[in-house]
Amino acid sequence: MVAAASVVVAAGTVSGVISATGEGPDVPEARPVPSASPSVVPLPVVPSASPSVSVSASPTVSPKRTSAPASASPRVKRTAASSRLYRHPASRVLDWVRAHPDDPRRPVIEARIADQPAAVWFADWSPDTVTARVRAVTSGGAAQGRVPVVVPYAIPGRDCGGYSEGGAPDLDAYDDWIDRFAAGLGNGEAVVILEPDSVAQADCLSAGQRAERFASLARAGRVFKQANPRARVYYDAGHSGWRTPAEQADLLRQAGAASPASSDGVFSNVSNFHATADEIAYDRAVLDALGGSGLGAVIDTSRNGNGAPADGEWCDPAGRTLGRAPTLSTGEARIDAYLWVKLPGESDGCKGAPGTFSPSYAYDLAR
Repeated sequence: MVAAASVVVAAGTVSGVISATGEGPDVPEARPVPSASPSVVPLPVVPSASPSVSVSASPTVSPKRTSAPASASPRVKRTAASSRLYRHPASRVLDWVRAHPDDPRRPVIEARIADQPAAVWFADWSPDTVTARVRAVTSGGAAQGRVPVVVPYAIPGRDCGGYSEGGAPDLDAYDDWIDRFAAGLGNGEAVVILEPDSVAQADCLSAGQRAERFASLARAGRVFKQANPRARVYYDAGHSGWRTPAEQADLLRQAGAASPASSDGVFSNVSNFHATADEIAYDRAVLDALGGSGLGAVIDTSRNGNGAPADGEWCDPAGRTLGRAPTLSTGEARIDAYLWVKLPGESDGCKGAPGTFSPSYAYDLAR
């Protein structure tokens, strides 16, 4: 089976600095490209007033390319998104939009990407500040009556020691970091995307190491849900081009994903391109094999509008488009949300330095 890679974050705290790769047939592991130490946007302990996400129910309309300055560009209709999902006011795409008011690409990038709610990643090892930084995001969402999406990404042995290696020094330290993360979750609704690739990409671990990791992941879900019963925790199901549903469900069960005490279900397609219909069918099959009562799935639709490239290209492949807008109302049984976990326009390493924002890539995806 040709298995495309899933997700990676080389560094970053506020927005996803994600790259994904594969090495051809029979290599299911994610092998990220390193990031060149991107700057981290600090988050306040108490967030400042955040601007509301401005969206309409209008369908996406592809504007014509224009070389006119932004002020002369035609009005760009925004992609409809759920008003219940939270857009954090700090991200690389927002930084670019604010810094380039006259760029002719800005209206499209702003309306179709920057204005959309996206996940906030916590990928650096900074246990002393993680509680405050998580609280800044969750309290910002609560203040607006919206649901933040947060991604803890600090598992030891991250990326199997590859380019995005890092995280906690050991599982005891990781468990403590999880406790600190949970202390920032507050008491409002939140979606937790727990450790992308931590379950699907576990072949590099010995049986004993895998059991220890899975025990920590099961504990993490319990801690999150005990700290905030309104937090919905989802576990790593890879994607439809990786393992079979039965294989993935077996690993997920070992990691606690079948238990309602720790899990609300699974996530798939993070930082990948597989079509939503394929992911829906795959996730339902995983859930069927997993068992458990009331479990659902969330799908990363940030870049899957045209599906995965036929040639298996993983690095900023041409011809991709934005997928379905982020929403908590999918209309599909057992599919709880379409989310933008990977922020469109952040490069895998070919359109720009890994993890950096590429306006040309973002514009190609959005237009």
